[in-house]
Amino acid sequence: TIMRVYNITVEKRMIRMKKVRITAVRKTEYTDLMEKYENPIEHACDIEEGAVYISENAEKPENFCESAWGSIYPFVMTLAHGGENFYNGWMKNKKSAMISCNDGFRPVSFLIEVIK
Repeated sequence: TIMRVYNITVEKRMIRMKKVRITAVRKTEYTDLMEKYENPIEHACDIEEGAVYISENAEKPENFCESAWGSIYPFVMTLAHGGENFYNGWMKNKKSAMISCNDGFRPVSFLIEVIK
């Protein structure tokens, strides 16, 4: 479809975003830090190692941690739009990233990768 906007001709097309797989590859607990600094809480994190989530249209997967999503979202969005090669060769697979959530007591590391 062609549209005219302010005397500029633009081609309007649907941009198809890529699906992104988010895999929890490691979950760690720093009990020494928890004992020293954290107020006891009953329920902190539901994500388990090996859990796999799929983001479609760069949207937060159902039942995915809000806090973790805030940490990984910029990378998911970039990959979904076709971006790659973060930090000039940081990852062996250019269409992936390894990002941890922002929980300093029990961080979860996520492998984020485009689904082919």
